[in-house]
Amino acid sequence: MAITDKIYVKNHRQLASQLEVSFPKSAFSGATLDLLFQGELEKLDEANRERVLDFAEDFLDCSCQSNPYCGHPERKFIRYLLDLRARKLDPESIVDVMTDDYMLYAYPGDIYSFLDDAVRNLEAVEEIARVDGREKQAQLAAQRKHELL
Repeated sequence: MAITDKIYVKNHRQLASQLEVSFPKSAFSGATLDLLFQGELEKLDEANRERVLDFAEDFLDCSCQSNPYCGHPERKFIRYLLDLRARKLDPESIVDVMTDDYMLYAYPGDIYSFLDDAVRNLEAVEEIARVDGREKQAQLAAQRKHELL
């Protein structure tokens, strides 16, 4: 299960009530992305609308024909999480920042597991690159791994 399947909308009931529509708690579910992409966001109070629009602008801004189902929103969000970790934030702090930025939350344990998997994947990339004689790619993977540790 991808980390984006474990990212949830904070104040979900309040938002659903303001929008007068039911949608899943998962931030990256198809119905939630539809609502953000095509919904009547003017029904939201100003504070909620600002954060929802920030999320849409930062992650749903894509020129693909199949947007928001092209996979780019999830990839952009994963990059966002990795950038937060590269700034040396721990999983609890990452959850706090994404809640402040976008009204999203996750369990810190899920963030920890995601980061651990990312480090293990980078270790594998580094080793494969070395075996294949691609020293530049191995060094890049090692550098990215070091950023996450």
